Amino acid sequence: MKRRYASSLLLLVSASLVFTACNKSSNDSESTSSKDGNAAAVNDINLTGYPIVKDKVTLKFVSPKNPLAPSFEEMTIFKNLEAQSNVRIEWNNIASDGYQEKKNLLLATNDLPDAFYNAQFSDYDLIKYGSEGTIIPLEDLIDKYMPNLKKLFEARPDLKAVVTAPDGHIYSLPYAEEMNLIGMPNQMFINKTWLDQLGLAVPTTLEEYHAALKAFKDNNVNGKGTVIPLSWWFQGWCGNEGDLLGMFGAPDVTTDDHRIVKDGKVHYSLALPEYKEAIAYYHKWYEEGLIDPEIASMDAEKLKAKGKTADMTLGSFIWWEGPEIVGEERMKDYVLMPPLKNNKGEIVIGKTNYSEYSRDSFVITKANKQPEITARWVDQLYDPKTAIQAHWGPIGEVYKEENGKLVNLPVPAGTTAGEYRIKVAPGGPTVITKDAFGTLVDMEPRAKQRLDELEQYYFPHQVKENYPFVFFSAEDLDKINQIETQLKEYTKQMKAKWLMSGGVEEEWDGYLKKLDQIGLQELLEIYQKGYDEFKKNNT
Repeated sequence: MKRRYASSLLLLVSASLVFTACNKSSNDSESTSSKDGNAAAVNDINLTGYPIVKDKVTLKFVSPKNPLAPSFEEMTIFKNLEAQSNVRIEWNNIASDGYQEKKNLLLATNDLPDAFYNAQFSDYDLIKYGSEGTIIPLEDLIDKYMPNLKKLFEARPDLKAVVTAPDGHIYSLPYAEEMNLIGMPNQMFINKTWLDQLGLAVPTTLEEYHAALKAFKDNNVNGKGTVIPLSWWFQGWCGNEGDLLGMFGAPDVTTDDHRIVKDGKVHYSLALPEYKEAIAYYHKWYEEGLIDPEIASMDAEKLKAKGKTADMTLGSFIWWEGPEIVGEERMKDYVLMPPLKNNKGEIVIGKTNYSEYSRDSFVITKANKQPEITARWVDQLYDPKTAIQAHWGPIGEVYKEENGKLVNLPVPAGTTAGEYRIKVAPGGPTVITKDAFGTLVDMEPRAKQRLDELEQYYFPHQVKENYPFVFFSAEDLDKINQIETQLKEYTKQMKAKWLMSGGVEEEWDGYLKKLDQIGLQELLEIYQKGYDEFKKNNT
C-alpha cells in the first residue's frame, strides 16, 4: 500500500493515549544523543562495517505508530539493528491519528528529537524547516556515511531526484516500493452468497449493480433488517468513492488533491460538470437506502467493524483488498466485482497521483549532535534485505531464508496479513526496487493476487494520465498550502451534503463561484506550471 497509508494504515486510536514529549530541546547544552557520556567522536565511527561504534550510543527518535503495533523498541527489526550497530534508539512513539499535531508542536516549541522516523513531513514542511535549519541537509552525510544509499542513488538517479529539493539540498530520505499497486487504490466487492440467494448474477453494469443493491435492501436478505447495501471509506486514501463518481467521466481517486489530467491539461475534478452529474445520481441511491446512512463519517475502522459484525450486514464495499474488511473466513461469501460499464456502456477507471516513492521517511534535526552516527544507523535500512524486513517483517517471523531469498511464512491463525504486518514491520526509510521481487524476496501472496487482479480487470481500462510527483518551490508550496486547505474543507462538506441531502443542481453555480473565491484558478495555474515543468525535465 501507499506508504503514507501503508506505514500507518490510518487507524483511529484512543484519546487516552498520553503523549510524552522529548525531554531536551535543541537549546540544551548537552545533546539528546550524548546523555550518560555516550557521545562518540567522528573518527571513532566505523565507516564500512559493524558495529558502527565501539561504545554504545543512544539516539532519540520520534515516530508515529499504528495502535495495533507494539512499541518500536519491542520490534525484532530494531533489536537486530541495535545488536549489529551498537546504537540504541530511544523511541517516542506517537499515536498515528494525533501525530501531525504533536509533530508540529515539537517543531514549534523547538523540543526536538535527534530524528523523525516515518517523518511524514509535507513538501511544505521540508522546505520550511530545511531553509530555517530546523532539519539539516543530508547530501554530505549520504556521500560520506551512507554507502548503501549512495550506491542506490548512483544506480537510480531518479530516486535521488525525488528527494532533492528545488534549492538543491536533500532534507529527507526516500522510500520506495516498486510493485505497481498504488495507482489503483480501490476494488469493489459484492456478497456472492446473497446474489446466489436471490438468483442474481455478479453485476457488470452500473444499472445491474443498482438492481442488486436494491434487491439486498428490499428483500431483507440477512433476515435481520440490518442490511447495508453499499459502504466505503468516505474521502479515504483507498476504498473511496472515486471510481463510482468517475464513471461519469471525471475519474478522481486521489482524494487529497483532486488533480486529474486530460490531454495534458490539469483539472480540479470537483469543479467539473461530470462530478455534478455523478453526485446527483448517487444522491438518489442514498435516498433509496442503498448507501450506508453513516457514509459521511465513514472511516477505515468503522468500515472494518461493519464488515465483521456477528451477522453479515455489508452487501457491497470498496477497499484495497477484501479480507481486511470482512476477514479471511467471511471473504468466502464475497467476490471481486470487475469494473462496471457506466450508463454509456464505457468502463472508466481512475489512476491516483500517489507515487510509489516518497521523500518524507526520515529527517535529522539540528538538535542531533551526532548526525554522522545517525546517518550510518539509518543506512542499514537501505541494505536490500534489511529494507525488506523493515517493510514487511523480519526473518523468523514473516520470512525464512532459502538459497539467499526471503520466502514468506504462513500468516499466524486469527489475523490477516495486513494486520500482522502492522505488528512486526515499522516501515520507514526503505527502498525495495522491482528487481528485488523473485530474486531477493517473494512477493506477498495477497500482493501478488491483487496485482494479478489489477492486471486482468482494472489496468486495461485505467486512464493513462495522472499528476506526477512534483516538488514545488517554496513560494508555490506556500500558496498551495493556503488554498488547498480551504478547498478540501469546503468541497468535502459539500460532497457529503449533496450526497445525503441533495441540492447540487440548485447550488452548483454558487459552489463554483466559492471555489474561485478560495483561489481555485490560481491553484490550477500553479498545478499546470508544475506539470509542464516536470514533463519537460523528465522526457
